[in-house]
Formats: sequence, C-alpha cells, structure tokens
Amino acid sequence: MINIPKGTKDVLPEDSYKWRFVEDTAREISRLFCLKEIRTPVFEHTELFNRGVGDTSDVVTKEMYTFLDKGGRSVTLKPEGTAGAARSFIENGMASGVLPVKMYYIIPAFRYERPQAGRLREFHQFGVEIFGAKGADTDAETILLADTFLKKLGLKTKLQINSIGCPACRAAYNKALKEYFAPRLNDLCEDCRTRYEKNPLRLLDCKEERCREINAGAPSILEYLCEDCKAHFTDVCARLTAAGVPYTINPRIVRGLDYYTRTVFEFIADGIGAQGTVCAGGRYDGLIRTLGGGDVPAVGFAAGIERLLIVMEQSGVEIPRNEAVTAYFAGMDDICREKAFELTALLRRNGIASECDHMQRSVKAQFKYADKTGAKFVAVIGGSELEKGAVSVKNMATGETEEVPFEKVAEYFAGK
Repeated sequence: MINIPKGTKDVLPEDSYKWRFVEDTAREISRLFCLKEIRTPVFEHTELFNRGVGDTSDVVTKEMYTFLDKGGRSVTLKPEGTAGAARSFIENGMASGVLPVKMYYIIPAFRYERPQAGRLREFHQFGVEIFGAKGADTDAETILLADTFLKKLGLKTKLQINSIGCPACRAAYNKALKEYFAPRLNDLCEDCRTRYEKNPLRLLDCKEERCREINAGAPSILEYLCEDCKAHFTDVCARLTAAGVPYTINPRIVRGLDYYTRTVFEFIADGIGAQGTVCAGGRYDGLIRTLGGGDVPAVGFAAGIERLLIVMEQSGVEIPRNEAVTAYFAGMDDICREKAFELTALLRRNGIASECDHMQRSVKAQFKYADKTGAKFVAVIGGSELEKGAVSVKNMATGETEEVPFEKVAEYFAGK
C-alpha cells in the first residue's frame, strides 16, 4: 500500500463542503471589495523567492521545496502567493494599466517543516494583493477586507497591528537592536546569531522560548519611526477606528517574510496553540522594485484555510451543507430503473440535483440509501407507475406522498 506523504492531508468527499464554504466566502467578499482572481503557476524559478521572500527568512533558508528540472533549472513549489502575484504584475505590464490592481487567489502552497495542528507541508491560502496605492486608506481597506471575511466565517479574532517602518528609519532601529542583542548573543539560538548579522529585525520573530524571553526587553520600533512612517501608521489606526475595526498595537509583530515595510498585522484566534494566527499581512512597497519592476507600492494578506477550518470547528461554527439531493428516483426492476435514469437526467438538465440507483438495490435498500444522501423526496417507479405515466413521490420529512405525471416532474421539483 502506498500512503499519503507526510505533512499532507486528503480532503474527503464528506468534508469538501467545508472547504467550499470558506472558498466561496472568500470569493464573495473579494467581489464586494472589487478584487479579481489571479492564477499563477504552482512552481516558479527559485530566484523569485530568493529575491522576493528574502534569503534571510526561514521560508527560503529552511522550508522551500526546491529541485532541478530536466533542463537543469532550479525551480521551487511556491511557499506563498505574493511573490508569484508580484512577478505576474511585472511580467504582464499591469503597472501601465489602471491602478490600483486589486487581486485575490486561492492556492496550494508548500513548505518543508515539521507538521503540526494547522500547519502542513502542503497547505492552502486565500490571499489578497493590491498594487499601486500607497495611502494608509489602502492598508485600512485591506485589513477591513480580512476582518469582513473572518466575521463572515463566524470567527471571533483579535487584530494586532504594528509598523516596521521604511528602509530609512529601519536602519536606525537595526543599529539599536544590534546594540541590545550584542551582549546577549551567546544566549541566542544558532539561527538568531546568524540573523543578528544578516537581518536583526528577524530576531524578534524567533519562536524559541529562550530567544522570546530575551526579545521581550528589546527596544520598540515605534520609537524609531521617521515622521512619514509615523504619520502613515497614525492614519491607518484612525481609519480602522472610523471603520469600527478594533485593534491592539503590538510592536513585536515583524512578520516572517523580508519584503514587508510599514504596516504589518495579524488576526489571532484562540484554540490552535502556538499557531494562533489565522490571517496576516502588511505593506511591501519595495517588492516590485526588488523583482525588477518600478517603484510600485503594494499591500496584502494571506489566510491559511486549514487553520481557519480548525478554529471554526473549535468555535462551534455551523457550516451549511448545500449538497442535499432534491429527488431520488427509485426503480423496482430494470425497466423501471431505465425510466428512473431518464427522469434523473431530465431534472439535472433543469438544474435540479437528483439521483437514481446504480447498484441494483431493492426498493427498500434504495430508500435507505436516499435517506443517507439527505434526499428531500423519493420518487418511486414500479409497474403501476409506468402504466399510469406518473411517479409516486414521498416527502422524506413529512411522509406525505402524491402522484406526479412524468411530463410534470421537472416543473414539480423546480419549486422544491
């Protein structure tokens, strides 16, 4: 027997309605905010992520699925969606069109890491990217979109926001961080000692308990923001307040990817341990330039679908099942089954979910099967029904029955 690869998970037919509910909600909220869907390849040239995500991030240094194709080119299964969307924005000349470009995606992504609750090696994301708008109103709208989406799913989350500044003010903050951590280097983990040299800001994102304890005393980046970044962050906060979105400022949020600038945010949910973040994002004004495009501002977020489903289950969210069969046609013998097949096809052509027997079951067994499928009605066809040219329809909820002529079947079930 060949088993499923470690860190992956099957979505079985009886559970797929939950995924569709989350995905349909994402598409509907995106429509309300006037976003259009983008679809990018599941693998890209490795250089895209090295340059875009950042060669000091854990994603690039530890977690990417990278391999050589048959032409000897290094390609990588995408570990996140922003870099691919940004590459497509540049390659397809979207900057010369109408701005901002507002897009969303629902993708599989891949990271080689230790599987745990809500974190798999193949996982799925709903992501949003807005290119071309630099104002704080765009940051606030992006956060509002995420908040609207999470509320529509029935989740209660807490929003935490921060500003990590621009390259100008971050230089002064990096200097302050190095001064703080210098006498504590020997107490940091090996990864953090590397981060100290390459990207001190990443020290604040370490998950090791000892490092987190040391990080608690580090200076706050909010004390080092330049006047422009400070004004931008103040405007974001004001707009969130005006939109009725509660938030907490957390100066320790830096996010795990190197491309972020200024606003960063996380929506936190209880119930899945250390991985309590179900949606996160921020502004990344330098990414397009890093990837070979011009100076195009951008902001976005991603939400992990697996984590969302875990929190929804733990929160007792009832996900509607819109899969019920309207009519099940039960035939008593082969001739009757042929008629049942014909009427089933008729209903389907009229947009009505219907089913019939494919296992040569007895009528009693067909009723049991119809009940398991959640069929609202069972239409029985026997010898007498063929003679009369009508089906005997039983309402499975009330037990009432009535005869419906064959030629009226589609019309009858259309209102059910």
